Amino acid sequence: MPREIKFCKGRRKFLIAGGIGGAAFLLGVYFKTGRELPKSTVELWRNIPDGFHPNAWLSIDGKGAVTVRINHSEMGQGITTALSMIIAEELEADWSKVDVQIAPADAVYKNPAFNTQMTAASTSVRTSWDILRKAGATAREMLIAAAAGTWNVPAGQCRAETGIVVHNPTQRRLAYGELTSKAAQLPIPGNVTLKKPENYRIIGHSYLRLDTIAKITGEAVFGIDVQLPSLLTAKIVRPPIIGATLDKFDARRVNSMPGVGSVLAIDSGVAVVADTFWQAKQAADMLEIKWSAKGCDDLSSEKFSQQWAELAAKEEGRSIYKKGDVQKAMSNASKTIRAVYELPFQGHATPEPMNCTAYVRDGKCDIWAPTQHQDATQEIAAKITGLPYKDVTIHTTFVGGGLGRRIAVDYVAEAVQISKAMKKPVKVIWTREDDIQNDLYRPASYNVVTAGMDQNGLPIAWAHKIVGPDHMAQALPGLIPSMIPYWAPRGARNLASSIFDTIAPRVIPGKKIIEGAGPLPYAIDNLQVNYIYADPGIPTGFWRSVAYSQNTFVVESFLDEIAAATGRDSFDLRDRLLVNTPLLRNVLRLAAEKIRWQEKPAVDLFRGIAALEFHDTLLGMIAEVSVSKHGEVRVKRFVCAVDCGVVINPKIVVAQIESGITFGLTATFKGQITINKGQVNQSNFDEFPLLSMHEMPQVEVYLVPSSRPPTGIGETAVPLVAPAVANAVFAATGKRIRKLPIDPDDLLDS
Repeated sequence: MPREIKFCKGRRKFLIAGGIGGAAFLLGVYFKTGRELPKSTVELWRNIPDGFHPNAWLSIDGKGAVTVRINHSEMGQGITTALSMIIAEELEADWSKVDVQIAPADAVYKNPAFNTQMTAASTSVRTSWDILRKAGATAREMLIAAAAGTWNVPAGQCRAETGIVVHNPTQRRLAYGELTSKAAQLPIPGNVTLKKPENYRIIGHSYLRLDTIAKITGEAVFGIDVQLPSLLTAKIVRPPIIGATLDKFDARRVNSMPGVGSVLAIDSGVAVVADTFWQAKQAADMLEIKWSAKGCDDLSSEKFSQQWAELAAKEEGRSIYKKGDVQKAMSNASKTIRAVYELPFQGHATPEPMNCTAYVRDGKCDIWAPTQHQDATQEIAAKITGLPYKDVTIHTTFVGGGLGRRIAVDYVAEAVQISKAMKKPVKVIWTREDDIQNDLYRPASYNVVTAGMDQNGLPIAWAHKIVGPDHMAQALPGLIPSMIPYWAPRGARNLASSIFDTIAPRVIPGKKIIEGAGPLPYAIDNLQVNYIYADPGIPTGFWRSVAYSQNTFVVESFLDEIAAATGRDSFDLRDRLLVNTPLLRNVLRLAAEKIRWQEKPAVDLFRGIAALEFHDTLLGMIAEVSVSKHGEVRVKRFVCAVDCGVVINPKIVVAQIESGITFGLTATFKGQITINKGQVNQSNFDEFPLLSMHEMPQVEVYLVPSSRPPTGIGETAVPLVAPAVANAVFAATGKRIRKLPIDPDDLLDS
């Protein structure tokens, strides 16, 4: 695929103007109206017909049991528990009576951050905080009013506590379950009083997760667990070379194999449908398929690196972020340094491979999917089947790890296409090899960074040039249709997607791919980040922290290089430069205090430091490592200080930091996706290894008390791991890590 798409000038301007204008109109209408008018609460809660349904977020039955609706996917991050705690706090619920379910696809459940029902970018708590607090408080006030009406007393004399309403003067009590019928008849108050933080009794405590027992007992249903009567299983054979297309296939050898029901071509390849997965896989392995791979087998990681280096040398690129006059400041610098950093494509390797079950029949479509994106799941099914949205039902299962991969819905499209053709329920299951070799990878990047320092060794100029693909250019066209109002005709939706697909490489690249590179939290007066869009055609998508995982490694590593070049301490340099960001400075100081930075570590242990503001969360991280004479790095300890605003559930926050560190360590030492002649070299965990239990270091997490609203936490630890480790490795060996994953051979004395 060429580095950029070229049009004649007139045609290009027309497409860009028309595309942006048309899409802007549709999205503008959407932002005002949503995809449809919200349903009544009775209709939303039709699966619980009796009880009290004050809003779309909670229902209380006659026994006082509270069902909370969560509009985000449970991917192991504990979000169903955390969000339920927000409602339970304001509701003054009895936590032992709280249960949770994932909300259906509906306009009222859209994530405000994206205007589509999607779990991504650590937005779940941030975007739900105010909504769920008000939902819980509304129900609480209505229950109090119902009790006051029953006793014929002023509502001001009553209070709610732990699932009951108490009349203060007489201490009379009514349980919530006794008040549901009367509360349901009351008008919904327009304004409600929210609790003050000093009165919280649920928020801030480490309650056990609501899904723990179901997962221990095996009752929890993940996508791969879905069972239906007469369910068939499909295995897809996809092109072995990126960009190749199907020429022809011969199914005669497999049609008579046990259990095989059908072999058919679909958009992504050839599907073998059988009674069981093993039967489908055996048949798929024996299929005779011819692929057309003309022009697709010239892709290789080595070529990308070489081409990007050449581009960086001869092109300035497009300025995406600029502050001050870098060129002038650089010419006045007392000292300049320059470094090149490279990061590879990265795979997700979610614990649960991609899978989806679809049943298309009689004007209906049901989908059971471990998805991060309910609206896109519904959208692709409606497009394939031609059915109206009301006839496409999404059942969101537990998700065995999302990590950004399940924002895309390619695996959903496969199941819907096959079920539509078969008119039977079909479950598509990807093998681990399918999963790794047909992933939507985190982009690779080539980075050139230059800094100029004053006489005191402080940076006064910083220039960062990034070369590589931008995941948003590929991902956004697929997201657009799910953001358009329901009433827009299918033709308009398809046109919007097609236009965005055409203009995306022209107008999108740059803004998201430089995240973490500019602006910076450090007091550097002159800063510029340039970007050269270079997309070789490798499928890319969202990956836990995406651009931050790349750019933070570059920034924090290069900052250490400045410290070393000017004789400054790594912590002291950061502390000096964080003068304008006191909250980040505080967490970095806390991390340094907890690890006793100013004291020498034990013999053969070395430390590296990194700091970051990400999703409004502030983190300071210090890694402690040892390096053997063979170049083997062993991370012994991480100390991480975190300010994430109000902490809903401390244990869940700590678990997310620990998991981010685990994920980051795999990318630092092990994981990478490399391409040779258009093929992905890695296929399973022997070639794409994950961090092992015995390799996991001790992790200490210190949460800073805060009155700020909750901020994002799911992705935030990932970007800091690689630079903290790399800086510690430099302290141990004097060798700079400028390319990931770390190769022990690079640490050996030559």
